[in-house]
Amino acid sequence: MEPGQNLLTFAQRYQDLATFHDSQVNLIKDLIFHVKSLESTNSELIQRIHDRNLDYEDATRSRRELQQRIHALETHLETAIIANDQIKNTNSYVVVLIDGDGLIFKPELIQQGIAGGKKAAYALRSAILGQCGPHGNEIGVLAQVYLNLAGLSKAMRRDGCLENEGNLKDFTLGFTQAKATFDFVDVGHGKERADNKIKEMTKWHLRNHNCKQVILGISHDAGYAPFLDELFQEDSVQHQITILEGVPAVRELRAIGANILNLNSILFRSEKLIDRVPESASSESFGTPFTPAPVTPIVEYSKPATPSVEMKPVVPVVPAIPAPSVPVTTALAAPTPPVKVKAASTVSDSVTSISSIGSPGPLTPASTSAASMSTASTPTAAPATAASTATSYARAIKSVTPPPPPPVIKLPAHTKAALQQQPSSRGSHKTPNKPKPAPWNPGPRGLDPPLQVSQTALDNLKKRKDSNKLCNNHYLRGPCSKGDSCNFEHNYKPSREELVAIAFLTRLNPCSGGQECDVDDCIYGHHCPSVINGACTHPYCKFDKEDHPPGTKIKAHHKGSHDR
Repeated sequence: MEPGQNLLTFAQRYQDLATFHDSQVNLIKDLIFHVKSLESTNSELIQRIHDRNLDYEDATRSRRELQQRIHALETHLETAIIANDQIKNTNSYVVVLIDGDGLIFKPELIQQGIAGGKKAAYALRSAILGQCGPHGNEIGVLAQVYLNLAGLSKAMRRDGCLENEGNLKDFTLGFTQAKATFDFVDVGHGKERADNKIKEMTKWHLRNHNCKQVILGISHDAGYAPFLDELFQEDSVQHQITILEGVPAVRELRAIGANILNLNSILFRSEKLIDRVPESASSESFGTPFTPAPVTPIVEYSKPATPSVEMKPVVPVVPAIPAPSVPVTTALAAPTPPVKVKAASTVSDSVTSISSIGSPGPLTPASTSAASMSTASTPTAAPATAASTATSYARAIKSVTPPPPPPVIKLPAHTKAALQQQPSSRGSHKTPNKPKPAPWNPGPRGLDPPLQVSQTALDNLKKRKDSNKLCNNHYLRGPCSKGDSCNFEHNYKPSREELVAIAFLTRLNPCSGGQECDVDDCIYGHHCPSVINGACTHPYCKFDKEDHPPGTKIKAHHKGSHDR
C-alpha cells in the first residue's frame, strides 16, 4: 500500500465494488426473468405446434377421404353418363308431322285404297330410316298426318285427281293400319286446326331427348315461318328440324335455312290442287251414277164450275179413291216432275174444296158417272191419278194455315174425377149398354169414403209453409197429444171446406196399418186417392204398388210416414 492512502480511499473503492456487485445481481435477475419469459413463450409455441400437428393430421385425413369421395363420384358420374346415353339411344325416334291439306300423296297411291295407304306408310318409313345412316335399325319412326278429310276429298275431286271419295278414306285406313305409330288424324273443318296441332306437337317432341329429328311436311305454307324462326333461336334446335317437301318450299321457309328433304319421286305430288272441275259437275261426274226417277204423270186440275161439289175423304185404307168431277188430263213428262194444281186462282176456292174433304157426304151422280167413265177408259192411269190426287190434297192441306187450338181449361182433380164419372150424353147413342166392371176392392177395410174438396180451400192450405201448416191430428181427431211441443199450427179456426181439405191432404199419407187398420176414425189413407183414368197423378206418391188398382201407371214412389 502506498503511503498517503487513507481510509476514505478504501471506502471509495469498496463503494465501487459494491456498485459493481449490485449490477451483477441485477443482471442475473434480469437474466432469470428473461429465461422465464422465454420458457412461457416456448410453452405456447410448443402447444401451437401440437395443435398445428393435429390440424395437419386432420387435414391429411380429410383430404384422403375427399379424394376417395371424389373418385367414387367420378365413377358414379361416368356410370350415369353411360346410362343416360343408353337411355337416350335406346328409344330414339324420328317424328314426321304432315299437314295433309297441302302435302298430298300421289294420286296413284290413293286410288289403290287400303293397299295404297300401306304402301305409302312402308315407303315413308324406309325413306326416313335411309336418312339415319348406320343407326337406322335402332331408331323408330312416328308419323302423323293432320287434315280435313272432307275438305281434301272435295278439293281433289275438283282437281280431277280423285274419282271416288271412298278411295281416300280407304287410303287413310291403310296408312294407319300399316304401322302402330302411323296415324291419319281428321281435324275437321276449321282454319289452322291442323297448323295448331303440328306446332304444339313439334314443341312437345323437341322437349323429348329421345326425339332425334322432327320432320315437318309444311313446305306449302308460309304461315309456319314465324314459328320456325322462333324455334331456331336455339342453335341445337335448328339441326333437329327438317322440312319435308312436296310442293316446292315457299320462299319464307327457304330463307330460314332449315334442312329440306324431297320424297316426291316415291310419295308426294309436287303441284298444288287447282279447281279444274266445278264442284257441282264433279259431284255428278265422279260420284254415284245419276239415276233418273221413274216417270210419273202430271195431274192438272182446272177450276171446277161448281165449287160446292162434295168429295169423300182420302183415307189410306181405301184402295181406290173416286176422281173429282173436274176434267183430268194425264201426260208424260221429264223425271221427278212436281204435281201441279191449277185451281189456285184464289185461296178461298182451295180452302173450300179442302174443307169439303172432311165431310162424309156422297158424290153427286154426275161426278160418279164421270169417275166411272174415266176409270173405264184409262184403267192403267187410274191408280197414278188417284195417288197424284191424294198427294195434291196432302200438299194443299199442309199449305193452309190451321185454325188456332181451342183454349185449355184447367180443372181441379176432384172436378175432373166427377166429370169422368158422369155418363156422356153425346156418346150414349154410339155405344151400347155394357155391364159396368165391379169396383176395385183394395182389401178388408175397402175404399175410403169420397170427399168433395173445395179447390179454393185446398189452395189456401197449400200456401202455408213450415210451422204455419195446420196440425192434422189437432183438427181432425181433437187436441193434439204433443201440445205446445208440436211444430204445427193449433190456434187457427178453419172453415168447413178447409176441414174437408185437411182431411183430403191427410189421406195422401198412407196409414201404417194399411187395409188391416181397424180404427174407425182413422184420418190417413188406406189406398191411393190420386188415381185417375188408370194413372197415379201424384208426382211423389207415398203408397205402395198394391195400394193402387191393378194396372195403374205410377210416376214415382216415395215411401213416407204420417208426421203430424
